[in-house]
Amino acid sequence: MADTLLSIRGLTKAYPGVVANDDVSFDIMKSEIHALLGENGAGKSTLVKMIFGLVKPDKGEMVLDGVAYAPGKPSDARLSGVAMVFQHFSLFDALDVAENVALGMETPPPMRDLARQIREVSENYGLPLDPFRVVGTLSAGERQRVEIIRCLLQNPRLLIMDEPTSVLTPQEVEILFQTLNQLKSEGTSILYISHKLEEIRTLCDEATILRLGKNVGTCTPREVTARQMAEMMVGASFATPEPKAGEKGEVLLKCDHLSMPAPGAFGTPLREISLEVRAGEVLGIGGVAGNGQDELLMALSGERLAPKGTIWFKGRDVSRDGPIRRRDAGLLSGPEERLGHAAAPNMSLTENAVLTAARRKRLVNNGFIDWGKAKGFAEEVIARFDVRTPGPGVAARALSGGNLQKYVVGREILQAPDVFVVNQPTWGVDAAAAAAIRQALLDLAAKGAAIVCISQDLDELMEISDRFGALNEGRLSPTRPVAELDIEKIGLMMGGAHDMEVAHADG
Repeated sequence: MADTLLSIRGLTKAYPGVVANDDVSFDIMKSEIHALLGENGAGKSTLVKMIFGLVKPDKGEMVLDGVAYAPGKPSDARLSGVAMVFQHFSLFDALDVAENVALGMETPPPMRDLARQIREVSENYGLPLDPFRVVGTLSAGERQRVEIIRCLLQNPRLLIMDEPTSVLTPQEVEILFQTLNQLKSEGTSILYISHKLEEIRTLCDEATILRLGKNVGTCTPREVTARQMAEMMVGASFATPEPKAGEKGEVLLKCDHLSMPAPGAFGTPLREISLEVRAGEVLGIGGVAGNGQDELLMALSGERLAPKGTIWFKGRDVSRDGPIRRRDAGLLSGPEERLGHAAAPNMSLTENAVLTAARRKRLVNNGFIDWGKAKGFAEEVIARFDVRTPGPGVAARALSGGNLQKYVVGREILQAPDVFVVNQPTWGVDAAAAAAIRQALLDLAAKGAAIVCISQDLDELMEISDRFGALNEGRLSPTRPVAELDIEKIGLMMGGAHDMEVAHADG
């Protein structure tokens, strides 16, 4: 068809023990924003890696604008007019914007010419960038602009975007959507991957749904509800998380004027953080990535000891206690970075269970690991949180990102913490799995635990939180009942408008 940009026919890719893509076929039209949907492990990542030349299909073929297309590597894809913005940015903090852009180009022009092109293209698309800013000083939203501008300088016919709004404020999302619609009007096609289904309904013209590696259907997002799309993804209905009403108990966790220097040249210092959270309560903390979320979790978990301020847990000062003593007492945490921080990549799921649950689940006897008990606990996490894996002997790195997320969050929740501090609990997780994790957090609170949920997903925070505060440049706004807020006010708080602007929005 003359209006078809990319035609995919029968793409199949198998790995030992799993068929990632099974005879997948669909078309992306010219000047179309096409969504690719599916739950974790559905095969989305493998499919786009084949389109971008990172993975070679076992069977099937692709046709790009009427010409056979089989990229052997990403540079082949780029030369054919296919560009990709990955979920995890591939930028060097110590280099400036122009230097980072040059590294992603096959034949970069002289730096002065490249800087001029960056300025022109970034301003034309409403994404202004200073080419000489050091990337380590940029916000997450500005870093994403670097990745997008790097792609746009290649004049792509097809732009692939993987979870592009996971690090953006609502205001930045609006700017991104304007840019994508401008690209569409100029003839660029966009393949858009996101678990945020309301965004899909707002932005996308067509959606292809993958389930267990197969194409199970298409839809026009504007003509269906987000729930209908989610149920197409999982092949079944699922419940919306529901908080259980009840009185909040005593203060279990309290911080007074917590301050801590940045962990490195490009980290964020914590500045006078004060908060408290009660038994049965969920405190939601929002903020654009890079504003102190990781640092706050490390300070609360005991991974880094703050030189100034105090942390009270169940009425006791634990400011000088390390993570093991805090865990023993019932203060548990789940960090954002799955591989390397929450889980050891090359260790099995059973071994990863031992890493954090050895003492609370009594998996060690007289200095020896009880491997049978450890395996049983890992199997319980897998079953309770629907982790898609052949078994507990599989290495953590072999799981899809969403399935590993379910495992590491479930591992902590099943240890029955009194306080659970979690950063990005549903990051990269499909709608049904996200609903299950959120319900597990609410159930934990209903049993009397206090939850500190740090997240960039504002819908998530509005859904499960009792109170909300925003992190901006290492400072925490005063916390407010969620019932008093809307998305616009929260977006302003995340941008640093803790007082005057939010008060104005109220009035």
